[in-house]
Amino acid sequence: MADTTMTTADGIPLKVSLRKALMRQKMRALLLVAPLFFFLVITFVMPILDMLFRSVDNSIVPDILPRTVLALEDWDPDVAKVPPEAAFEAMVKDIQVGYEEKTIGRVGRRLNYENPGMSSLFRKSGRRAKNIDAAPYKDALIAIDDRWGDSETWRVIKKLSPKYTASYFLQAMDMQETVDGEITWQPEEYQVYLNLFWRTLIMSGIITIATIVLGYPVAYLLATLPLRTSNLLMILVLLPFWTSLLVRTTSWIALLQTQGVLNDLFVFLGIVDDENRLQMIHNQFGTIVAMTHILLPFMILPLYSVMKTIPPSYMRAARSMGANPALAFVRVYMPNTVSGVGAGSILVFILAIGYYITPALVGGRTGTFISNYIATYISGASQNWGLAAALGIILLALVLVLYLLYDKIVGIDNMKLG
Repeated sequence: MADTTMTTADGIPLKVSLRKALMRQKMRALLLVAPLFFFLVITFVMPILDMLFRSVDNSIVPDILPRTVLALEDWDPDVAKVPPEAAFEAMVKDIQVGYEEKTIGRVGRRLNYENPGMSSLFRKSGRRAKNIDAAPYKDALIAIDDRWGDSETWRVIKKLSPKYTASYFLQAMDMQETVDGEITWQPEEYQVYLNLFWRTLIMSGIITIATIVLGYPVAYLLATLPLRTSNLLMILVLLPFWTSLLVRTTSWIALLQTQGVLNDLFVFLGIVDDENRLQMIHNQFGTIVAMTHILLPFMILPLYSVMKTIPPSYMRAARSMGANPALAFVRVYMPNTVSGVGAGSILVFILAIGYYITPALVGGRTGTFISNYIATYISGASQNWGLAAALGIILLALVLVLYLLYDKIVGIDNMKLG
C-alpha cells in the first residue's frame, strides 16, 4: 500500500512542518511580549509585593534588639512587673551595639508608633548606656530613666518581638492591640482612617457623577456635530492634557479663593457681601471642582468613542415610529451609550480614588484623600512605611472589591471604548 502522508518540498511531513511553524510563531509572539511583561513585573507587581511585605514586616525590633527579644521569651508580665536582671543586661548590650551602629533611633521610632515617648527613651539611653559596664544593669537603666522600671515599656517591647505583625493593619482600621493581646478600637480622638476611606469613596463617587453630567452632552456634540466643528471641540477637550497639572490646579486656587476672581465677581454683582465672601477652596468643594475639571476628559473620550459608533438611523427609526426627540433619545440612544458610561466611570473613579496632588493643594483639612496620608507617612517626618503600606493595601483591596461589584452589576464585558 502506497504511503499517502503529505510532505513538504523537502520531504518533511506536513503535520511536523506545521507544528514547527506554529511553535516559531508562538516564540516570536512571546519574545515580542516579553519586554512589556518584565516591565509590568518590575514596575507594578514587585512594588505591590514589597508594599504587602512592608505592611506586616516587624523585623526592626528583633534585628536590633536580638538579645532582649530572646531574654523576654520566658517573661510573663502577669507574674512579674519587670523582666529579670538578664533582660536588663541584654537590653544594655543591645543599646550599646545599636548606638555604635547608629540603629538605635530606628527601633525607638518603631516602638514610638505603639507607645509615644519610646523614641526619646532610646535616644537618651543610647547616649548614656555606653558607660554601663557591670551589674546591676537593672538599677543602671532605671537610673538613666524611670521608664525602664515601668512594666508598660517592657510589655510593648515583648509585644513587638515577632518578625511579623498585624498592628499596621489594625491601626489603619482605627483599631489597636493592647499589651495584653486584646484587640480594641482606638480612642475616639485617634479614629481618623475609616473616616478618610469613607470620605475618599464618597468624594470620588461625586466627582464621577459630576463628570458624567458635564461630559455626556459634550461627548454627544462631538459625535453628532459636523467634522470641522467637532475637531475644534475635540482640541478644546484635549487642551488640558497639554497643560501642566500644577498650573490647572493653581488656576482653580486663583479662581476660588476668598479674594479670587469668582468672589470678586459675586461681590460686584451683589450676590454676596464683601465681608461674607464664599469659602470655595481648601475644602471638599474645592477638591471636587478642581478634580472634576482635571478628570473630565477621561469621561468624555470613552463616551465619544462609543457614541461615534451608534448609527444615526436608530434615532430616525424611533422618530418614524412616533417617538418624540426626547423619548427617542432616552429610550434608544442612551441605552446604547451605557458601555461608554461604564468605561468612563470606572476610569474616572479609580483615578480619583488615588489622586494626590490636587487634594493636597486645594483640599485643606476636609478635602484631602487617604492618598495624601499615605504620601505623608512615606515622605514625611514620621517615616511610617508600615502604616503607609497597610493603608495602600486596604485602598487597593477597596478598588478590587468595587471593580468586582461593577462586574457583577454592569458586567465588565459590556464596558468598551468604541
